[in-house]
Order: sequence, then structure tokens, then C-alpha cells
Amino acid sequence: MYEDYYQFQAKPFQLSPDPDFLFSSWGHRRAMAYLAYGVHQGEGFIVITGEIGAGKTMLASTLARKMTSQTYALAQVVSTSLEADDLVRTVASAFGLSQESSKAELLNRIEQFLLACHRQGKRALLVVDEAQNLPARSLEELRMLSNFVSAGKPLLQTFLLGQPEFRRTLLRPDMEQLRQRVIASCHLGPLDAAETEAYIVHRLRTVGWHDDPSFSADAFVAIYQHTGGIPRKINILCDRLLLMGRLDEKHAFTGKEVAEVINELQQEFAPADLRVKQEGGA
Repeated sequence: MYEDYYQFQAKPFQLSPDPDFLFSSWGHRRAMAYLAYGVHQGEGFIVITGEIGAGKTMLASTLARKMTSQTYALAQVVSTSLEADDLVRTVASAFGLSQESSKAELLNRIEQFLLACHRQGKRALLVVDEAQNLPARSLEELRMLSNFVSAGKPLLQTFLLGQPEFRRTLLRPDMEQLRQRVIASCHLGPLDAAETEAYIVHRLRTVGWHDDPSFSADAFVAIYQHTGGIPRKINILCDRLLLMGRLDEKHAFTGKEVAEVINELQQEFAPADLRVKQEGGA
């Protein structure tokens, strides 16, 4: 709606992860370095955790783009509290394998697929997002999949992306065997104030922004204070700010406009009876 008004080539603050918009903050560069290290090692588990909306899925999408089909067989799974048997079926499906068989047959099919990749000179990589939702038995199933080897070389490497509580899961005594397979781990924190401003400018410039609309220094400060530097929260707030700018025909944003949009968002998620009281007192 506002793209044409501000002459943008696309929406700068879309919520779906798009590697074209990847912003290389210090934390994201560090996380990508761990991913690159893991790919180079070719074995074990790489664990990346972060708050909701911190950009973990964006990292996975960027990794997927870099992995050419001639060199890698990459499968991505988003966990929704999958039990062990369902997880095996989901992994098989993610690699393009038929799921219509017993668990034993599925495991054999996965192993044969991994061996075929190895013979073709391909590396098999599995990315599991929202890993904090997986029960202990499912995590153990992932560990068992990492036991597939050929001539002493692992046939599957797994990246586990999860929210902060996943780190607590890994510290449990029953996770000792899986923990010993983790070759690298890092936590993706929020952006700081300077990075938040740079992030906003980066996404705007990616779609052809030329200072219309402009953002004052206190606008950036207000955005950071409200979002805490979490990229998804920044996207939600800035998208609504641009929409308000289009509706009110604004070409400059200050802390005042940001505060108005924040108030609107808070009103939308407030309980109905509270909204009535607030509107009545306005």
C-alpha cells in the first residue's frame, strides 16, 4: 500500500525471512561464522539459539541459499513438538523420501539416501528450526541419525535452531550424549541501539529508499526502546509506521509519530474492556 507512495521496490519490513534483507550485525556475523565452521567440519551438531524474532530462521534461509544442489543435499524441518516416529517421517519427507513404511524401513531408506549422497560427493545437511519444541526422545532420534557413517565419515550433519530455553534442555543429564556431539554453539542476541538504526536503514535502502520518508534521531531511539532491538519487533513497528505515513501523507518521522504508532499497536492487543475505558477517557 505504501510502497508506491514512497517509491519503494518492495516492502522493506516484511516478516517472512528473505536472505536479500540479511543484516550483518555483530551477532549475526558470529552466528554465520559458526554455521560456516560447522559446514567445514562436516560432522556433529551446531546449535544456535536466540529470542523469538531474533533472526534464527533468516540465518537458516541464508544458509540454504548458499548450499548449491550440486554439492549439498539440504533439508529443513520446523519442529512442532514432533514425537520421535513423526520426526523420522518428517526428516524423510524433507529429503524427498516416501514416508509410507514402517519406522525401521524409513530409517533404512534414510541411510540408503545418505549413502547415495556420499557416493555422489554430496554432503547431507539437516536444519531443525524451533528445536526447543522437541521432546527428549525426538532429540535422541536425531542423535541416532548422526550415527550413520561410511568409512568412518559421518553421513549427516544437523543444525539445531531454538529459543533460549533449548540451551537449558541441552544441559539436562539425559542430554549428555547429544551434548558431546555439539561441535559449536552460540546465542543470537538483540541488536543494540546503533545496530537498530543501521538495520532500519539497511532494509530501507535494500528497496530503493532515498530519505523519503526521513527518520529523526529520536525516532530511531523510540523504535529501539520499544522493540529492544529484536528484528521481528522492529519490522512490525516500522511497517505500521510507514502505513500510518501513507495514510497521513507524512514524509518525515520523529519520536512523536513512533509513539503514536506504538500506542495504536498496544490498543489493538489490549483487552476489549480496557480499550473501552481508555477510549472513553481520551
